[in-house]
Parts: sequence; structure tokens; C-alpha cells
Amino acid sequence: MPGSSQRKGAIRKKPRGNPTAGSGGRVRRGLEGKGPTPKAVDRVKHPAHKRAKAAERAKEREGRRRPARKDNDASVEWVYGRNPVVEALRAGVPASALHVAEGTERDARLREALLVAVETGVSVLEVPRTELDRVTAGGAHQGVALQIPPYEYAHPDDLLQRAYDAQEVPLIVALDGVTDPRNLGAITRSAAAFGAHGVVVPERRTASMSASAWKTSAGAAARIPVARAGNLNRALKAYKDAGLLVIGLDMNGAVELPAFEAATEPIVLVIGSEGKGLARLVRENCDLIVSIPMTSATESLNAGIAAGVTLYEISRRRA
Repeated sequence: MPGSSQRKGAIRKKPRGNPTAGSGGRVRRGLEGKGPTPKAVDRVKHPAHKRAKAAERAKEREGRRRPARKDNDASVEWVYGRNPVVEALRAGVPASALHVAEGTERDARLREALLVAVETGVSVLEVPRTELDRVTAGGAHQGVALQIPPYEYAHPDDLLQRAYDAQEVPLIVALDGVTDPRNLGAITRSAAAFGAHGVVVPERRTASMSASAWKTSAGAAARIPVARAGNLNRALKAYKDAGLLVIGLDMNGAVELPAFEAATEPIVLVIGSEGKGLARLVRENCDLIVSIPMTSATESLNAGIAAGVTLYEISRRRA
């Protein structure tokens, strides 16, 4: 009907003109995931982040107030116990300081240590006993400890030269597989007591002249050189080329110690580990294997004791 409105249900056409502006994908992008939520400590405004930063600042302040202790440095060694300390001071071992625990009873040995320290210019420090417990790792320090630089090893050739300079028949002790520093200290002590000219240890898989070895040697390590060989077998061959007999000590030796007639000759005495004995190549380099006669009830001796017994017999025969 003219003038009337469009019929019901008729589709209206969109008027012409500028099209309606779209979102340009902003809405779609806004709905996309933004990845995993950062940890609380990494979110700048989160309390956990603020606490972590505060802890870092406190740690920095503490580090500035308390500088690192020098005695924790790997370049520091400690000789402790009254006899080892006195022996080391007597021998002129270079020392940084003598530490004495507060309240320690001053017997003759401690007074001697203090006197020698003062005479040689070694500073004396009185410290809490807990401090000595710490630096000696709870060892039996008897209230006194000597701070020293690391042990300076000799060269294997130096030991032979030492015998020649003294115009004596060379006697050198070599260790094969001895890993306990207390055994090294005990053997060094026996070597010094019975006239040996030095001890040779390999660079690897062996005990080093640590504070424990120093203590067991009772200061003997200051009187007799300990040399370090890059390869023990090569060092033994070099000694053989110089005219020395390489004598191995083993429970299954071909010759028993009382029948060891070559004791007066130039000798390198090789001591093996208590459990494994001499290594195969070392045994092959030996000119003779000697054993210590024992009762059947005793299977083997400690390496330090075996060395002491053998060195005593060699010294007795050379006297």
C-alpha cells in the first residue's frame, strides 16, 4: 500500500557510506595467551622479589664487613702438636705465625716453641681454643699450631746428590701406592732416624706431605728431603743407571731380611701399599725382592712399621 512501511520480514539493506571501523585484530591478540606466569621472585612488584633483593644487599654488606679469612686458603698448611711444632721451628721451617690457645699450660716444650719463634722472628698469636680446633679440623693440637706455607718437594736427583755431597753410600726410600699421610710421615721419620738421604713419592695416587704427615713425622720432614717424581718407574730406572740397586719390600720376597747381604750397597728401597703391595711394573723394575720373616699368625705389617724394621737392619749392617 502506498506510503506504508516496508513489509514485515523484509531484509533491510545496509546504507551506503563509510564502513564501520573494525578492531584491526587487537581484540584477537588480546585474547591470545602470554606464556607461563613468571615466578614470584622474578616479578618486580611481588613481595618475594623485594625480600630476595633485600637479602642480596644484606649479604653484600656482610661481605664488606668480614673479609675472607686467609687461613682458609689452599696455600696454607698447619703443623700442630707440641713436639712437631718444636721440631719444625728448630729446623728453620719457614712459618707465618705460631698460634697458641688461650689458657694453655706452658710446659717446657711450649716455652721452647715460644722462645724459638721469638728468636727467629715468627709472630706469636694467642687465639681461642675453638679457633685451633677449626684450623686443625679437630686434631690433637695440644694448644699450639704453626702456620706454614705448602711443603716444597725436592727433585729425585737431589737425593742422590745429597748422598754424594756427604760422601756416604746412597740410601733412598721410594713409596709405591702409599696413600695414608700418616704412613708417609712415619716412613719419613724412620728414614731420617736411620740415615736415609731422602724419600721419593709419585705425583699421583699417593699421600702428600700434608699437616697430618708433618705431625706423624714429628718434624723429621724438616730434616730430610721428600722428592716428588712425575713417574716412579722412570725415577727408579734413573737410579739404576746411576748404579743403585732397586730393592722391593714385599711379604713374598725371594730373600728374607736377615739374609740380605746387599744392604751395604747403594740402595733404593721401595715400599708398597699395605693392601696391594708393589705394582707389577714397579716389581719388574726391582733387582731384588726382600721380605720380613713373620709368624704365620701375622699376615702383613703396616707400611710404616715395615719400612722402619728394614731401614734399621740396613743401618745396622752399614755401621
